[in-house]
Amino acid sequence: MSPTSPDPVPGPDTGPSLAPHEGWLRVHFGAGSPSHADFHWFWLRHQCDVDRHPRTGERTLDASEVPLGARPRSVGLDTQRRRVLVTWDEPSGRQSSYELEWLRAHAYAPGRVEVPPPPADAARVTLEAGRFSDLAALVEACVARVRHEGLCVVRGSSAAWGRSPEDDTEPLIEAFSAAGLSLVGTHFGRVEDLRTDNTTNQNTDQLGYTDAGIDLHTDQPFLDKPPRYQLLQCIRTADAGGDSFFCDALAAARYIASIDAPAFERLTTLPVRFHRKQKSFERVVVSPLLTMAGPSGFLVRYSYFTLAPFEASFAEMEAWYRAYTRFAEIVRDPRHQVRLRLEPGDFVLYDNHRMLHGRTAFSGARWLRGIYFDLK
Repeated sequence: MSPTSPDPVPGPDTGPSLAPHEGWLRVHFGAGSPSHADFHWFWLRHQCDVDRHPRTGERTLDASEVPLGARPRSVGLDTQRRRVLVTWDEPSGRQSSYELEWLRAHAYAPGRVEVPPPPADAARVTLEAGRFSDLAALVEACVARVRHEGLCVVRGSSAAWGRSPEDDTEPLIEAFSAAGLSLVGTHFGRVEDLRTDNTTNQNTDQLGYTDAGIDLHTDQPFLDKPPRYQLLQCIRTADAGGDSFFCDALAAARYIASIDAPAFERLTTLPVRFHRKQKSFERVVVSPLLTMAGPSGFLVRYSYFTLAPFEASFAEMEAWYRAYTRFAEIVRDPRHQVRLRLEPGDFVLYDNHRMLHGRTAFSGARWLRGIYFDLK
């Protein structure tokens, strides 16, 4: 039962129906109000009438005994008796039955509008360079896609203009500058050569210049204002591995706000510390993980390798770690990621304030170039 399971929407004359999701069940009641409601699986498991004393009818199951991860083995609808039937995924094979009208009367999320998790469809963010008349038109379309989706993958740019990937870097910088972006130099230099044998950049004592896998992260969250965009251009692929993956942290933030309000509040209000120390560079910034409104709008600072000890009360610390884990589970789920392999001549532009990115471990001479941009 995926969180993106199809959700039937009954018409005015349609009878009751069910839409199972990963963490909850949507019940469409048919006629009447509310027309639908959502119920957590753990709530339904707690309300099972089997767990009552046979003579007194009093409940024998404490809510604390129900795991929050309770899930059904099967779920069905008895339309004649107007009951929802659930068989639980537990050794006892517990079966529960719930009258539709009882569920309607006790609906605690009537008419809830579902917020989808981060999308994983690479096709919606991919452009084929050969379909554009020139590089300027391609770059304009790429920037427009990033403003809407947070990410754009361009296939075959170098081949489309008859250049080698190495010779395509400066024309790309010029084209993006003409499209309203300005190049940002960093403590790595003007252009990063992300390769294990790097001799061109400064401060190469970081994971990007190794062959290690790097999980999802924000680039340079330790700056007061991280660069807004990054261009990743593939010059050479790895012999094995080295795939790229991305997750829309804005979609993840909206999703967690819809399913776990306390976690969302802690991630948006409790300041944490990001610290980067390298050979000739050191910066620290203190900020919440998620900033929903600021000078540039949404900003995610998610970087497991620069997250440093921060100040919080004893009571707040566990709550923040629980919230962080909930967010990490969402963004690290491959079902919520765009995953792809870049070939020589391909490039990616993504919004670093919104998208998280990572790569798998690799072997061989993988070489990507990284260029940062801000809005002019």
